Amino acid sequence: MTERENALEIIRFGHPEKIVWHIPEYNLTYLGCNHESFDGVSDSAPAGTRWKDIWGTGWHKEADGYMGLPEEYPLDEPEKLKDYRWPDPADERIVGQTYRLREQFVEGSDVFLNARHRDTLWEKAYMLVGMENMMVYFYTEPEFAKEVLGRIMDFQLGIAKMYVENGAEVVRLADDLGGQTSLLMSRGMIEEFLVPEYRRLIEFYKKHNVIIEFHSCGCIESIVDLFMDLGVDVLNPLQASANNLQKIREQTDGKMCLRGGISTALIANGTPEEIEADVKQKIRMLGKNGGYFCSPDQKIPWTDENYKAFRDALDRWGRYPLF
Repeated sequence: MTERENALEIIRFGHPEKIVWHIPEYNLTYLGCNHESFDGVSDSAPAGTRWKDIWGTGWHKEADGYMGLPEEYPLDEPEKLKDYRWPDPADERIVGQTYRLREQFVEGSDVFLNARHRDTLWEKAYMLVGMENMMVYFYTEPEFAKEVLGRIMDFQLGIAKMYVENGAEVVRLADDLGGQTSLLMSRGMIEEFLVPEYRRLIEFYKKHNVIIEFHSCGCIESIVDLFMDLGVDVLNPLQASANNLQKIREQTDGKMCLRGGISTALIANGTPEEIEADVKQKIRMLGKNGGYFCSPDQKIPWTDENYKAFRDALDRWGRYPLF
């Protein structure tokens, strides 16, 4: 069984040979997907760098090894909307990168063409408006909030059409909707403001048979059913410290694939024996019927020794039939 075939069997709750840590992929992105400016400054810049991305959001890179933080918001006041220039998803400066990446892809590779929509909707909105401002405007200026969200999704749909033209097979959407103990906003807010826009994008991809992976950090167990209703195929990262993973597996078993669940704090600070025990336990809990990619629930620095312990444990315990 090839790596592609094995991944599809995982996603479809079929008969994979082994549990792996992610969908094998070759990534397509556009300029601005990772907070780039039109001249290419991005999160990879040295600490202390300030720049504006293609949306006009001002960024500050405070520490090496981490993404920058937004500090200047072009739509922090509703009256600024009338003069704001939205980025054009057909702009060659934005999409030229995607076409160049596609040309470098080796046809017949045992990976999927994976397209990315980082900061898909909610996160892009607060990067334009400011998080506190956006929370307030949901109540005080709901039409403004919906206009911003709709225009963001118009852009994402333009990018989606370009990705499909380039043969995208998997797409990764991303919006962190949870805090450590609860959602960042009410379920009602998510259903009213975000779900209709997510549905526009996901339905487009579904019409083109593209696999949907959705990344949402934090405590999101109370909206797992919304992800399933939207048609999400793979949900990540299953933050172990913020969710009841057994409850999520029972709700999604046979319906939606899961990815993550391994505590990054444990990989960073635990012993190899503790890491192996956690991997073994999560495989038993989440992967016995397929539908599970076993991976860390965040990406922070860890030692080579501990990361090797994770990969060795996955290789040892993640082969079907399971122990």
